[in-house]
Amino acid sequence: MLPIHRRDFLRGGAALAPLVIAGRAFAAPQAGSRLLVVFLRGAYDATSIIVPSSSDFYYQSRPTIALAKPGSADPKAALALDADWSLHPALKDSILPLWQQRQIAFVPFAGTDDLSRSHFETQDTIELGQPVGGSRNYGSGFLARLAQMLGKDDRPIAFTDQLPLCFRGDPAPVPNLALANVGKPIDQRQMAMIESMYGKKGQLAQSVAAGFHVRETVFKTLDEEMKAAGRGAVSSKGFELSARRIGTLMRDQFNLAFVDVGGWDTHVNQGNATGYLADRIGELGRGLAGFVDAIGPNAWRSTTIVVVSEFGRTFRENGDKGTDHGHGSIYWVMGGGVSGGRMAGAQVALSAATLNQARDLPVLTDYRALIGGLVARQYGLSADRMAAVFPRAQPADLRLV
Repeated sequence: MLPIHRRDFLRGGAALAPLVIAGRAFAAPQAGSRLLVVFLRGAYDATSIIVPSSSDFYYQSRPTIALAKPGSADPKAALALDADWSLHPALKDSILPLWQQRQIAFVPFAGTDDLSRSHFETQDTIELGQPVGGSRNYGSGFLARLAQMLGKDDRPIAFTDQLPLCFRGDPAPVPNLALANVGKPIDQRQMAMIESMYGKKGQLAQSVAAGFHVRETVFKTLDEEMKAAGRGAVSSKGFELSARRIGTLMRDQFNLAFVDVGGWDTHVNQGNATGYLADRIGELGRGLAGFVDAIGPNAWRSTTIVVVSEFGRTFRENGDKGTDHGHGSIYWVMGGGVSGGRMAGAQVALSAATLNQARDLPVLTDYRALIGGLVARQYGLSADRMAAVFPRAQPADLRLV
């Protein structure tokens, strides 16, 4: 296994204090807590996945892309979650069982107060975790700040081509690795040449060395895993394969991770029960279910996954049978210790009058409050430490962990 104790120099500031939210105190976190943030880049159409199926307004607003109501004669109808919400049928075998086991909750009307509807600006807003409206510090992401609060106990990694904004600003090197590109061991001659370019000292040299070390360890771990799998080898689909690999690595080696999944900007012909979006939804569900399988029941009990996107999409379909950039979204919270099987957070009956600017889901749960409340409870972080992770954001206690 890969031991990473990169924060001994921060030992003096690493102590965890009891958590107090809304006057309620909670004990220290369970040992071995893990957090994975899954970012759906491109703004996914949340109400095609978690459907407000009791709303007539939903069906009026989406004459061609709405999913059939649960219990209808359509064999591809939405799957009822409760009296008001249903699930896309592409998630029947992957996510629905987690709902039935109460290991996943959905938070509707979630998002940011960024109204730009710009992919890049709002993605930056989420990754930075800083208040909207002030000057931005692009050298300080919220997962980097969280890693510093966890001190010597953190073992972070970004499963991305480049280090994402959310991990920038950590004084200790955070490795990043796109798992789809891990196919063979590193050529030692090339490694030596690259290391010589950066010298032996300094943070950049440390980052390069740490990156090579992580990649070599990851290759060995995954190679052993795949050989053991034999004929039960995983799918070749991008995220499905990567998610299983992430589960394998987080089981024993990393406890704070980030991965992004693209392909969600569906302006044209997004489909309903079948089509482009349904295919992406199916891959996402199978990937997350594969992660659960790969990480194993023991580690899953202390693992939380948060699935977010930069913003939602228009509630009404457009003239091209797709949806455009919106505002509020629906976030997912998964984990073996999650209090799931429910829709969490503030909600409102959907109508033309309750939409944001008459076009989008409103935001009733701020993403910083949601993630802040989860992290505070999971890791037992005090209010002052959470204020450093999400400045000027009050953690929301949705009782999800």
